[in-house]
Amino acid sequence: MSRTGAVIVHNDADVLAEAVAARLLNRLADAQAHRGEASIVLTGGRIAAKVYQNILGSPIRTVVDWSKVDFWWGDERFLPSGDPERNETQAREAFLDHLPVDPERVHPMAAADAVETPEDAAVLYREELAKAAGGEGAPAFDLLLLGIGEDGHVASLFPGNPALEASGSAVGVRNSPKPPSERVSLTMSTINAATAAWIIASGEGKAEAVDESLSKGELPAGRVKAVGHTRWLIDKDAASQLKHLEF
Repeated sequence: MSRTGAVIVHNDADVLAEAVAARLLNRLADAQAHRGEASIVLTGGRIAAKVYQNILGSPIRTVVDWSKVDFWWGDERFLPSGDPERNETQAREAFLDHLPVDPERVHPMAAADAVETPEDAAVLYREELAKAAGGEGAPAFDLLLLGIGEDGHVASLFPGNPALEASGSAVGVRNSPKPPSERVSLTMSTINAATAAWIIASGEGKAEAVDESLSKGELPAGRVKAVGHTRWLIDKDAASQLKHLEF
């Protein structure tokens, strides 16, 4: 493992997923020690699925009282309920359905068979976020997980897409360059209001986006600046183009 400031590099994807899972468990346990409850924003993708599987298999997963964790999503594909491409479906199958969570504390974004448009789903999510925050905006999440795309996008905030500059806490996304074209996402301001944001990246395909995001800060991933801290948790392949890191 190598460290340079907010960037922590692990040997490979398996070690990365195991380390992130352990960090996540400790983060939630610490939040519960202070407040009696915790909140986390989940993400999707292959490395996230590995993290979730490691959580489920961790011998220390019981340090968290799962019935007192609020689960949110950073973005969602606007597809019908249960579609395997939905981030909600992935998270439920990987670990949520196997933990003693409180169903009332699981907050998925509305599916395409529940509302007509991604904008409708965003409105409902803004209302749910505002309720959790005590009337407006969104809660200051204890932990917000993000993946990064090869184009540098995070959540469903893509370079050049109007959703990247949206106000409010959640936004409907259209014309996504990555299918499906319709999505729902937290806004950048909501992401940056989190107490902690962790960007997780694995593989050489992410290396250029990781380097550009960290060196220039112009891509969506480079604009993630959580009020508490932002960490980049990556493997050696994803870090392979970072000039200022040595391994």
